[in-house]
Amino acid sequence: MLRFLLLTSLAALVLAEPQPRYLEDNTGEGRVVGGEVARPNSWPWQISLQYQSGSYFYHTCGGTLVRRGWVMTAAHCVDRSMTWRVVLGDHDINNHEGREQYLSVSQVYVHPNWNSNNVAGGYDIALLRLSTDAVLNNYVQLGVLPPSGQVLAHNHPCYISGWGRTQTGGNLSAQLKQAYLPVVDYNTCSSSGWWGSTVKSSMVCAGGGSDSGCQGDSGGPLNCSVNGQWVVHGVTSFVSSLGCNTYQKPTVFTRASAYISWMNSIMG
Repeated sequence: MLRFLLLTSLAALVLAEPQPRYLEDNTGEGRVVGGEVARPNSWPWQISLQYQSGSYFYHTCGGTLVRRGWVMTAAHCVDRSMTWRVVLGDHDINNHEGREQYLSVSQVYVHPNWNSNNVAGGYDIALLRLSTDAVLNNYVQLGVLPPSGQVLAHNHPCYISGWGRTQTGGNLSAQLKQAYLPVVDYNTCSSSGWWGSTVKSSMVCAGGGSDSGCQGDSGGPLNCSVNGQWVVHGVTSFVSSLGCNTYQKPTVFTRASAYISWMNSIMG
């Protein structure tokens, strides 16, 4: 299987650089393989971003509660005019468990340099202003953001979290999942045979083995253990169009530490 994946990857490189593919759910292609169900509310800053259609709301992306009234997500998740809400404290998105907070989004701030026609251009980040502040408790907490400019070393331990599909083309996981995705440093990830020039230094790569596991929602966090604390270092952005766990095509995240000053300018 590994040899097959490698040959597939090499064949694709001969044809063209693999195309990035976003991971929001309404493509039907999105979130995929492996991982494990997380302990309920063990990632208490993880949110479900939902859009309204008719009288119902539907999950499409993840996100991170970064202040009581603010959520960080991917620009491509909110790159259209819709009515949005954020669900905090959730574990099983199909059941109301009594811990959830449902907050409407009053304002969407997409990074001004974001270009929806250029996935590899970067700037895939947005902030959502909530209509009311979240109530912090055992189930809802703020995600910790890294210092501006901080870059993690190769193989640094991180987890992706999201309501992922259990297999390619399979059903969504109703319960929040997690998967171990160690960091792939920029020099490796941008090299020939990996992502090449598609990846920019303002991004973080993680995973990339044939067993890279579950790809979480677009917009959701890359949770990295730094000095005994979980820090959100990435916003899930894209994977290879060849498949979510394609060999040497790790999941690519917007690097949160590259956008700290922009976020502070928006949130005040």
